[in-house]
Amino acid sequence: MLTIFLQAQQGSSSMMLIMMGVMFVGFYFLMIRPQMRKQKQEKNFQETLKVGTRVVLTSGLHGRIAQVQDDGFVIETLSGKLKFEKAAVSREFTETRFGEKAKAAAEKTAEKKEIDTEKK
Repeated sequence: MLTIFLQAQQGSSSMMLIMMGVMFVGFYFLMIRPQMRKQKQEKNFQETLKVGTRVVLTSGLHGRIAQVQDDGFVIETLSGKLKFEKAAVSREFTETRFGEKAKAAAEKTAEKKEIDTEKK
């Protein structure tokens, strides 16, 4: 009886390995790959933010980017200027709320700061 059980066990071990491989591939395509894509999009979003863009932070704080630094942003809020890490920026608020007017104002502010920088 034991030999029959051991023979049946040997045949199913290769099937078990195949099933484990299929499960790993499934996990990769359903969980790992989409998460990597989301992280890449988030990093690109954080790198493309400019001065004057209105943003919402992960804490729910709303503000405007006053300064872009290597390690973070200086966000201007109603209570003053605060420094945050780049990862704290959750989403852009300019286009969804204020439309084209806000984009034009942000560009104008950026141009004005460039001119002021050149004068100094």
